[in-house]
Amino acid sequence: MANLTLKILQQTFAIHSLHPNSIIPPNVFSASMYFIAKTNDEISIVLPEDVSIESEEKELDWRAFEVVGPLGFSLTGILSNISTILANEKISIFAISTFDTDYILVKSTTVDAALAALSLNQYQII
Repeated sequence: MANLTLKILQQTFAIHSLHPNSIIPPNVFSASMYFIAKTNDEISIVLPEDVSIESEEKELDWRAFEVVGPLGFSLTGILSNISTILANEKISIFAISTFDTDYILVKSTTVDAALAALSLNQYQII
């Protein structure tokens, strides 16, 4: 598989955890970008840090790499390749997939190391 282009987003994100029966705070839907996932155990919401919501737990200071797409569903190994490169550098990730592409979030403190590792592995970063 050819290596892809990654775009680093300028925003800093927060990852929130809410009780599974919580109502999604209305200001989430006004955010410039947001991701929501619901399971039997929790609701996870990823938002730009400048959008404030009440949550049971939150993780601050995440930066996102967008895999420039759209990506076809027949493509394989995209997240696996990127996560392996970052795991080899001891960089934790939070991955999100959408219909068209993938996002890989890393802590802001590791973004420079992630950029270097991905660039060394022939990923173009824009």
